[in-house]
Amino acid sequence: MRVPFGDRMRGLGRGGDASLRAVDWLALVERGLLIILALLLVRLAWVIVTPVGSFGPWEGRQAQLLSPSARQALFAGFDPFFRTGAPQQGGGVVTSLALTVYGIRLNEGSGLGSAIIAGPDGVQNSFAVGDEILPGVVLKSVAFDHVTIDRGGAEEQVFIDQSSAAPVATPPAAQAGPGWQSAAPPPPPAASAGPTADSLKREIGFAPRMQNGRITGLAVSAKGPAFASAGFRTGDIISQVNGQPVGDLASLQNQIAPGARLSLTVERGATVASVNLIVQGQ
Repeated sequence: MRVPFGDRMRGLGRGGDASLRAVDWLALVERGLLIILALLLVRLAWVIVTPVGSFGPWEGRQAQLLSPSARQALFAGFDPFFRTGAPQQGGGVVTSLALTVYGIRLNEGSGLGSAIIAGPDGVQNSFAVGDEILPGVVLKSVAFDHVTIDRGGAEEQVFIDQSSAAPVATPPAAQAGPGWQSAAPPPPPAASAGPTADSLKREIGFAPRMQNGRITGLAVSAKGPAFASAGFRTGDIISQVNGQPVGDLASLQNQIAPGARLSLTVERGATVASVNLIVQGQ
């Protein structure tokens, strides 16, 4: 059967249009992929050439250095040798109770401990942190040179007496010969009376130590026997009186009065010591 020439041409035209449309779509997809690839390459090159973040150029964080006064205030707020939260010296109130601390045992791991404390009757007892010393008075915490008590909800401090050296015990002989008899140990020396207010003012020199235009301590010097009897040593600097920073010489001399109990924090070289005084009458 013969197909007319016109019908054959119309059939070829329809097949050619379909193939042309398929070729056009493939070309468009290929061109789109090439454009996307080109954009990604441009973005990669831009990131490598200019490493800029979303919020501007990156800058390293600058160190913030505190001023000397700010550093001094910072390091005065804690004790690096007691990182477990042991009570810090400074800002406390020395108790007016007739309590005497003879020894302190501090557990540096837990921050707890115990102390040997004598009450008004002079009887010494060992108290652990949390024990009641007197009615309404509880041992709250201990430090290397003082204890903190809770007196009706108020915190007060009692410092260990370091104004006189502890007696040295004499050990018995390792081997006793024939006829050797054990002698009773000598009684401990009686506590010597403290210096008077007049002798402290007359026989101890006080020179202010200035830092940043203010007094941060009082350097003491010997002018008489009251210097050594009070427990001072050459080069000592008084930094606190009864837990408060030294203000000036006049404030200290006003507190040196008959019957006064003074707890002095003393800088002794690279260490800190406590000198406790009970000022005697004239």
